[in-house]
Amino acid sequence: MRPLLSLFVLLLTLGMTAPALAQTASASEAQVAWRLLDYVGVDYAGAVENGQVTNPAEYGEMVEFSSQILTRLEALPSTSSKADLVRDAVALQDAIRNKSDPRTVAGQAKTLAGAVLAAYPSPLAPSFPPDLAKGAALYDAQCAVCHGATGRADGAGAQGLDPAPIAFADVERARQRSVFGLYQVIDQGLDGTAMASFSHLPAEDRWALAFYVGRFAFTDAEAVEGRRLWESDPAIRTVYPDLAAVTQASPAELAARIGETKARAVTAYLRRHPEAAVRPKGSTLTLARTRLAESEAAYRRGDRKAATDLALSAYLDGVEPVEPALGARDTALLRRIETAMTDLRVSISKGAAETEVADRIARLNALFDTAERALAPQKADNLASFIGAFTILLREGLEALLIVVAMIAFLRKADRPEVLRYVHGGWVAALVAGGATWAAATFFISISGASRELTEGFGSLLAAVVLVSVGIWMHGKSHADAWQTYIRAKLSKALSKRSAWFLFLLAFVVVYREVFETILFYAAIWSQGGHVGMLAGALTAVAILAFAAWALLAYSKHLPIGRFFSLSSILMAVLSVVLVGKGVAALQEAGWLDVHPITWAPRIEILGLYPTVEGVGVQLLTLVVLAIGFARTSGSKRQGSAKA
Repeated sequence: MRPLLSLFVLLLTLGMTAPALAQTASASEAQVAWRLLDYVGVDYAGAVENGQVTNPAEYGEMVEFSSQILTRLEALPSTSSKADLVRDAVALQDAIRNKSDPRTVAGQAKTLAGAVLAAYPSPLAPSFPPDLAKGAALYDAQCAVCHGATGRADGAGAQGLDPAPIAFADVERARQRSVFGLYQVIDQGLDGTAMASFSHLPAEDRWALAFYVGRFAFTDAEAVEGRRLWESDPAIRTVYPDLAAVTQASPAELAARIGETKARAVTAYLRRHPEAAVRPKGSTLTLARTRLAESEAAYRRGDRKAATDLALSAYLDGVEPVEPALGARDTALLRRIETAMTDLRVSISKGAAETEVADRIARLNALFDTAERALAPQKADNLASFIGAFTILLREGLEALLIVVAMIAFLRKADRPEVLRYVHGGWVAALVAGGATWAAATFFISISGASRELTEGFGSLLAAVVLVSVGIWMHGKSHADAWQTYIRAKLSKALSKRSAWFLFLLAFVVVYREVFETILFYAAIWSQGGHVGMLAGALTAVAILAFAAWALLAYSKHLPIGRFFSLSSILMAVLSVVLVGKGVAALQEAGWLDVHPITWAPRIEILGLYPTVEGVGVQLLTLVVLAIGFARTSGSKRQGSAKA
């Protein structure tokens, strides 16, 4: 019985582990295929020239490697991409057998290697910057005996080895080799050579070794120049937005973009200091940089739609999350970034030259550098927190206050105090909803940049539509004071329960829109410290807003009803134009509307003026609607006066 039980346990264990083992095996086969492709892409040029074999031993190795590549790809699990991979492997094998041009073969090998990684993913970069001191110690202990102390393949153990060890100091060879390629060889070894696998080492040690040996072909003087270029040229930092980009790109690929001299210098620096490519943790601007780099790559491929989507993601997912914090610290910088992001999307949409798109991305990365310095963790003092909290609440609150006060004054003039509770209920509900939004954003969900812009955009447009209709209606009621009793009677009939709920909705929308914005900014300020100053600023703004509300209501009591309606209609008209401009701008930032800038027009946010054809066009259309509405109601008013 016990042997049977043991056999059952063994079979069960094998059944549970078989899928994992198969997965590991497939991943290993794909990695070996990639490594062989990397070698073919680098070494084939040393075996064939002008259709003739120049190094028979090297050429024989290329033929063998191409056969192994095909065999290993055929052994991989079936996927939607496998047939294409096998087909391309056959084409590569034929090209090598036909002694095709080295550039053609290298291109085929690199393209196929990229497709293998896409179909069967492998770790492309270390999770944190490697310890090069550890890499140096490992190299001296494990590698220098064959590869030499300086990577020239002149170690004591290299004597008699066939093939000879790789010379890491070989400049031409190093141009074609990425850190990832070096890591793969260290990880798996190289069949048919003395190069053994070092997979027994921790991954971080293998990455340290890869970076360390990848520096031999580049001088310390080049590294000094590379540091200068890295710190002074945003375009170069765009090429390497993160550590993964540093590990994957070869110096030759970098040279094609920035030139040979700069490529060598930057490679020398980053392989000595990989930590330079790591952006501050927790900053979504890192994601913004990555998306911009991907956008540029897509644009170079001719995929304009992907480039547009990635540029939009850079803003919504990368910039929007830090907008409140950055707005609290440097509003002008935030506006420059927003404008630059819009300009980039416009350039992509109109099919501008690649150099123009690259230049705009470089400018954005420079702005991100400035933003990261502005956002660097620091204890905010109480004065800065006070100013930020005060100005934000006063700015956001004044817009909503004017509309709500106008509605309250209107109902008082109409002698309809029972309807006031709907207006009060609307703005109170908006405050409660704002508190719930804060709690949800803090403890349960994350408000995306797109959600924020859509909330602001549609909220503004809805409020603008309501204000246009209310403004035109009020203008029509601005009769002479002698008609006060008549107007009140008409208003009493007009204010049904349905219209009362309409006022509730208007009060809710205009207040919630501003509360939503204020919450995001206040959360950013609170995280910076200076809590006493922030609370003082908020309370001061509330006191000023309360006084303004009292003063406006007190003044409205003494206004003749005709004058009141006339002034209120003008206020509603102005606010509707402002809100419609802000609504269109928010939807443009969310990618819902196209953007066609007006270069000569100023940007005046307090007036809702954002210089785009769409925004200004809708504002002008709103003015036309208001003008027609005011003209028609004025005609009706004159006819009513004549009949009286």
